[in-house]
Amino acid sequence: MGHAVTEFTPAKIAVLTVSDTRTEENDTSGQFLVDALKDAGHTLADKQIVIDDVYKIRAVVSQWIADENVQAVMITGGTGFTSRDSTPEALKPLFDKEVEGFGELFRAISYEEIGTSTIQSRAIAGFANHTVIFAMPGSTGACRTGWTGIIKQQLDASHRPCNFMPHLGQ
Repeated sequence: MGHAVTEFTPAKIAVLTVSDTRTEENDTSGQFLVDALKDAGHTLADKQIVIDDVYKIRAVVSQWIADENVQAVMITGGTGFTSRDSTPEALKPLFDKEVEGFGELFRAISYEEIGTSTIQSRAIAGFANHTVIFAMPGSTGACRTGWTGIIKQQLDASHRPCNFMPHLGQ
């Protein structure tokens, strides 16, 4: 007998856009993530836009971490090197565990697309209260890279040899 195949199970995912300028009308990166997760069969738990402020980012993400109806969070924006880019600093204190491989793999895939400019990406991921959190750069291309290259497979219970679904709260 082979291993039992775990069926795809929809995850409840929240999307956060970190930006001082984006609105629901022009948030192409956040909208890409919403469309992508729905197309894959997942459920949108919430979507918000917040300015690039450590405490405002933490407030929204902390609320989602405590919410039983949110199993995963995808964040776009605030991962660069300007003085306003503070997403990693906002998230790291919230993590129970960091997923170092996400940033490493994101930059490896991104290198094929944008060359050495990928070193300016501070894409990170981690776990907090059985919720997985992925933070990517603010461009739609970066969100596509993160989703298609990593996140989509890791939120699919049928992906082998392993995925994040068994670690998420129900």
